[in-house]
Amino acid sequence: MFEEQLLEKVDICTEILAGCRNELYLNMRFLDVALHSLRPEPSMELGRTATDGIVLRYNPEYLMQQYRLGNAWANRCYLHSIFHCLMGHVWNPRGTMDRQLWNLACDIAVESMIDSLPYRCLRIPSKPYRRAVYQGLEKKVPVLNGEGVYYLLQKAELDVRVLARLLQEFAVDEHFLWEQEGKEHPIPMQQQSQWKDIRDKMETELDTFSKEAAEDSKGLREQLRVENRERYDYRDFLKKFCVLKEEMQVDMDSFDYIFYHYGMELYGNMPLIEHLETREVQRIEDFVIVIDTSMSCKAVLVQKFLEETYSILSQSESFCRRFCIHIIQCDERVQSDVVVENRQQLQEYMRNFQVQGMGGTDFRPAFAYVNALLAKKAFHKLRGLLYFTDGYGIFPLKKPQYDTAFIFFREDYQDVDVPLWAIKLILDERNLS
Repeated sequence: MFEEQLLEKVDICTEILAGCRNELYLNMRFLDVALHSLRPEPSMELGRTATDGIVLRYNPEYLMQQYRLGNAWANRCYLHSIFHCLMGHVWNPRGTMDRQLWNLACDIAVESMIDSLPYRCLRIPSKPYRRAVYQGLEKKVPVLNGEGVYYLLQKAELDVRVLARLLQEFAVDEHFLWEQEGKEHPIPMQQQSQWKDIRDKMETELDTFSKEAAEDSKGLREQLRVENRERYDYRDFLKKFCVLKEEMQVDMDSFDYIFYHYGMELYGNMPLIEHLETREVQRIEDFVIVIDTSMSCKAVLVQKFLEETYSILSQSESFCRRFCIHIIQCDERVQSDVVVENRQQLQEYMRNFQVQGMGGTDFRPAFAYVNALLAKKAFHKLRGLLYFTDGYGIFPLKKPQYDTAFIFFREDYQDVDVPLWAIKLILDERNLS
């Protein structure tokens, strides 16, 4: 009897989920592939719903209860899990993150997206508390994505009662499938790649074919841009501008202990292989750092950028025995050029650093200045130029002889157009802290 009742409930839930998919698709056709990417799976062990990016597990009683409240509640419940997968929350690497805060941050991000969609199939009575939470967060971070919200919640050091109230308001599903304690992540890399492809195609469709839908789905579109934006480790990025050199030092990586041990055993005192006396290493040689000191660029961000760059460059293995780094400050004209030729000078520059300029933003004078230095043979071998800025400026029309990277600090997550010959890196405050 119990099994028959359960099967009947599962059949009802199958119809409910099919209805959710159809209604959501009719309003948001760009979600077509995403809506059909989770396999429904009933489970009486759950209190609500849960997903691992492959299946959507649901408690039949809970899903039926949501449907009794209205179509919009069931639609939102289904879309909530879809958005977790789309935004990569399910397998986002968290490391030492507070799991409870991360789960809450993801729920707030997803619910803010759903609340921003102007479709009747998702409309429920608006709550003043929920609106107040969104407004408070949006004052500090323009796009409410999972990582941004988590960063704010962590800084806020929430009281237990406030945390409980937020969980009560925004928690919709269960996240225990996202990460299994002490085990490898349960989601295959192939599935992660599939969701990333879906996300990429959705952003492209919203930017090209679905202009009207994009206007209606502004919150979703902004979060897609944030998640699709390439992420770099600044330390690894800086290594792109190192020179591969061969130096006189023992190369332990190329040493084969098997041949060494075999020769010592066979001949007594004759190893068949010895250490190489030279080693290829990545070193910084001639280099230019240009700092935008226009009025739009905050001095504290400039300082953080220089400190992070200094911590990388000051490592002993980063430098050649001979190097030359020009640190140029420029707004609409070159304000200063300090040449650093050893670690002591770099340390001294950091101690006495002061921002000069605070005018407009024009990138051309710095390039003209560096090109003039090249013509005077001021560099042995200029490897590249890093230009740190936070805004828009006028770019040179012609590609320079050296690699160039524009490093943007953007609080609004908006993309920035740069010439085809330039490398682009977008950082936020967390990358420089």
